[in-house]
Amino acid sequence: MDATARRLTALDRLLDAAQNALQTVAGPAHAERPNPAADLADSDLADAARRHAAGLMRINHTGEVCAQALYVGQAAVARDPATRAHLLQAAQEETDHLAWCADRLHELGSRPSLFNPLWYAGSFAIGALAGLRGDGWNLGFVVETERQVEAHLAAHLQSLPEGDARSRAILAVMQADEARHADAALAAGARVLPAPIPSLMAGMSKVMKAVAYRL
Repeated sequence: MDATARRLTALDRLLDAAQNALQTVAGPAHAERPNPAADLADSDLADAARRHAAGLMRINHTGEVCAQALYVGQAAVARDPATRAHLLQAAQEETDHLAWCADRLHELGSRPSLFNPLWYAGSFAIGALAGLRGDGWNLGFVVETERQVEAHLAAHLQSLPEGDARSRAILAVMQADEARHADAALAAGARVLPAPIPSLMAGMSKVMKAVAYRL
């Protein structure tokens, strides 16, 4: 991610994107910030509650895989260095989220979605296509993505088992980060996406959530 310090060639960006894909889908994510749940005791959840919490955290882990791919895809074709730096900074914070969700899934005795490579590939393609439209549209996708993620995190905070304080702590910090990313993109000159695009994004998100909850 520190490749923003120099001018990148097309090959540099391709290799950087490929490395990120492998790290996100196949390798363990490493958070730069402490896990928000680190100081909280884990609760003894009933089997059904534990499976439900794991399903929700698997959705959130997959969402972070998608966000990582979206931002890296956008950054790969971003024309303005400042926009690229903004996208890569957001991607780094999404890596923190990815690591925290993976940790919680492990604690719950579960695993990430089997379809994460597919989700990553699709999100990267969407991000690259958005980026080719120009940096204003690039940032517009950031705003819409983060607003939709912020909304589903709010729903998950309501749906989590009452005793699952560790998952709740992680999602609360993630929700605050997503809101900040959206606000920063707006301030940087994001354009409002045409009406069909947010609806299409929401529809794709529903499919992903339905599959990732179970698989």
